Amino acid sequence: MEWQLQDAKNRFSKVVQKARDEGPQIVTLRGERAAVVLSANDYDALLAGRASLVDALLSGPAWDDELAEAVAARSKAPSRDVLF
Repeated sequence: MEWQLQDAKNRFSKVVQKARDEGPQIVTLRGERAAVVLSANDYDALLAGRASLVDALLSGPAWDDELAEAVAARSKAPSRDVLF
């Protein structure tokens, strides 16, 4: 169901209840979709199975031996002059 922003503000508890009972509720601003109110269960389902940022970074491509050796062999000294 679609709600104009003013109606959604005035009847917010009704919008939330309908989101829980009937599914996502669309809020419009000047006739354009502006927001969607979801039940907590719908929101959790939307996020389920989604990798975290850490998982995404750790699941990147594996390093080949040449790259791993180049990283291990690089100088441990700072690459810039450090002024204190």
